[in-house]
Amino acid sequence: MPQKKPQVVVTRKLPDAIETRMMELFDVSLNLSDEPMSKSQLVEAVKNAEVLVPTLTDRIDAGILAQAGDKLRLIANYGTGVDHIDLATARSRGITVTNTPDVLTEDTADMTMALILAASRRLSEGEKLLRSGDWTGWSPTGITGHRIYGKRLGIIGMGRIGTAVARRAKGFGLSVHYHNRHRVHPDTEAELEATFWESLDQMLARMDIISVNCPHTPGTYHLLSARRLKLVQSHVYIINTSRGEVIDENALTRMLKAGDLAGAGLDVFENEPAVNPKLLEMDNVVLLPHMGSATIEGRLDMGEKVLINIKTFVDGHKPPDRVLGEAF
Repeated sequence: MPQKKPQVVVTRKLPDAIETRMMELFDVSLNLSDEPMSKSQLVEAVKNAEVLVPTLTDRIDAGILAQAGDKLRLIANYGTGVDHIDLATARSRGITVTNTPDVLTEDTADMTMALILAASRRLSEGEKLLRSGDWTGWSPTGITGHRIYGKRLGIIGMGRIGTAVARRAKGFGLSVHYHNRHRVHPDTEAELEATFWESLDQMLARMDIISVNCPHTPGTYHLLSARRLKLVQSHVYIINTSRGEVIDENALTRMLKAGDLAGAGLDVFENEPAVNPKLLEMDNVVLLPHMGSATIEGRLDMGEKVLINIKTFVDGHKPPDRVLGEAF
């Protein structure tokens, strides 16, 4: 007698190839409209599913999990970050949580370097000028930005992505500095010629470019607070491809407007999809719609990870990408 397929609820539209494979393997409910689920829809999903496949747009908090049915045993997150899931409540209810690490590392690191270049060389301003029809030709003083070669880059969070950013930065001639909860292996430090700063405050005061690459956890919420941002020198560019909540966005906006920072490159926002209207008015800020990991290859790789995690779990084994705790 064929084994009953597990009930899987997917909260957002995934690549066609991944959805097709899911349909072959599991009893799947898909979200073909690709609209984020409402709270009531999420409650209905956790009541009926054996496996939930959410994304970062779904807040799976204690209130949602309190209404989960006894069947729900796995939350196979489509994405690396899990700050939208109440891990403690999931754990207390015996629900395993998995994510999709590693596959987004290179894509996000590429976007970080793109924002470093875009912000410091004023690429967004140049593109707007050209499209406006107001460009009158080359000028010795036209749209002058700043060279990144020889500058100091301070990386906050030297995990997989931070390390990948450091490798790229070294190739561009940047001096690599980092702050992390734990010092990286000496061989990695030697390879990257990276300088470790135990004190984040001291590092911030001495950098030319700051890149946020740590996850959002209770410990990193507003890690770049108004107090810490004031330690930064006025010629600095701040780049964030991690999570918006790591930076006090209102404080950052005030400093950018006042000229206390040279500029910023932001792919994430504290209250996204809402963006501080004042940021939208500034020429010295490059703004992207959370597309740091948005490559076709990356999205397919994420889906493959989800499939493996579900299939392994259903077969009675420990999924390879179980989320065990915080990392910074």
